[in-house]
Amino acid sequence: MDLLTPESLGILFAVGLLAGFVDSIAGGGGLLTIPALLAAGLSPAEALATGKLQSSFGSLSATIKFVRRGEVHPASMRTMILCTFIGAGAGATLVQMLDPSFLRDVIPILLIGIAIYLLLSPKAGDVDAHQRIGEHAFALSIGTGIGFYDGFFGPGTGTFFAIAFVSLLGYNLRKATAHTKVLNLTSNVASLLFFIAGGHVLWTVGLLMGVAQYIGAQAGAHMVIRNGARVVRPMLVVASIVITAKLVWSDEHNILRELFTAATAWIA
Repeated sequence: MDLLTPESLGILFAVGLLAGFVDSIAGGGGLLTIPALLAAGLSPAEALATGKLQSSFGSLSATIKFVRRGEVHPASMRTMILCTFIGAGAGATLVQMLDPSFLRDVIPILLIGIAIYLLLSPKAGDVDAHQRIGEHAFALSIGTGIGFYDGFFGPGTGTFFAIAFVSLLGYNLRKATAHTKVLNLTSNVASLLFFIAGGHVLWTVGLLMGVAQYIGAQAGAHMVIRNGARVVRPMLVVASIVITAKLVWSDEHNILRELFTAATAWIA
């Protein structure tokens, strides 16, 4: 795909629109945008950096929507925001020095666990449940940890945040999604700052897709506010499964892919 033709820019705008909608509900928008950017001719580094720029628009859009509707109050999340920012900055710095491929075996297994949890847990709904840890402990462990993961690797960050809010702080899915967007915005911005310093961002493409992400995320956030767990739960399950499949089948050395291939060969 020739990057700056009207046709390719139109396709990237459409991809950004859809990604913003999906990501504001359940996460996983990067599964659409990163392959599209690579297909458009960007290098992997440019795709990741430009992807952070446009996804920041989507998370900002959803955050604004949730804040205006009173679903989340960022001022009460200062510790979480700070820890997430530090973690994401550290991850974005380290990824420029290390190979993140070792995570490809671990993340799909975690995502499968998320899907199973959502399918079997009766508490992951519209009603708040029992809180298992304090908010400061959550900020230090989950905020820093998932923030670092987003800066270092990325796929499924929003899904991980949402499940952490549900399972550890006892939030209902709508509340968890709203709070997730604040931390997702934080990690996106922190990572983006370090990628800008590396000079890999393509601003024209990133800003174009960012506008599309903003529009799509507004629609997605509106759907979450109206429908709550009825739409978030199935979207999170689907996002977990799709992200898992993408990570497994894009890496021929992934342990789950090797096990599946071996089992198929044995059955045949």
